[in-house]
Amino acid sequence: MGEPDVSIGEAEPLDAELRKALEAILLVVEEPVDAETLAGVLEAPTERVTATLAALAEDYLAAGRGFVLRKVAGGWRLYTDPGAAPYVEAFALQGRSGRLSQASLETLAIVAYQQPVTRARISEIRGVDADGAVRSLVSRGLVVEVGRDQTPGQPLLYGTAPAFLERIGLSDLSELPPLPDLTPAGPLPDEPAPGGYKTARREFDALELPVDEAQAAQPATDHLPPEGHEDDLR
Repeated sequence: MGEPDVSIGEAEPLDAELRKALEAILLVVEEPVDAETLAGVLEAPTERVTATLAALAEDYLAAGRGFVLRKVAGGWRLYTDPGAAPYVEAFALQGRSGRLSQASLETLAIVAYQQPVTRARISEIRGVDADGAVRSLVSRGLVVEVGRDQTPGQPLLYGTAPAFLERIGLSDLSELPPLPDLTPAGPLPDEPAPGGYKTARREFDALELPVDEAQAAQPATDHLPPEGHEDDLR
C-alpha cells in the first residue's frame, strides 16, 4: 500500500507558517544563522528550512524589496538592498553633526569608564532604557561592538571607538580624568527611627552648609522685637 497523497491545499499552510517564522527570526538576529540552528528551533527538517530560505531570497529579489536575504559565512541574514545604499547612508548620517543629547552624553561616559559593557548594564546604571542612546552613539562612530559577554544569552559588549578619543583630544583611555571618590567619610550614621527621615535629612543638610549659610538658613528671630512691641515691625 503506497503512501497517502498530500494535497497542495494541505501543504501550503505549513509552508506559510514556516516562512512567517523564518522571517520573524531573521529580523532579530544580529549575525548570520545557519539552517541547522533554525531547523532545531522550529522543529522542522533542515532540508525544508533550507529550501524555504532559498525561496524567500528569490521572492525578495523578484519583488524588488528594499532588503535581500543572503547566505554568508555559513548562515542566513537579511541585508539592505545594495540599490538602496544612498538612501540608507543619507538616513544614517542625518543629524550626526549635531550635538549629543544629555542621554547620549551620559551613555558615552558610562561606556568610556565601564567598557567593555553591555546595554543592560548601561541601562542599569542610568536607570532608564539605553538602547536608543547606544544606537545613536554607534551610528555616530563613537561606540563600537567589541565582543560578547560570557553570560547567558551572550549579550554584545560595547566600547569606545578611536573617533571618541579623537573628539576629546586624548591619545588613549588612560588619560581619562579619574572619577571622584563618592565614598562617605567616617562611619555611617545610624538608621533614623520610623518617621524621622525628614528630620535626619535636615540635620544632614545643615552639617554640609558653611557656617554663614547655616546661620542664614535659621529663622531670623534675633531681629524680632520683644513680645509686646509688635508695632516696631510696622
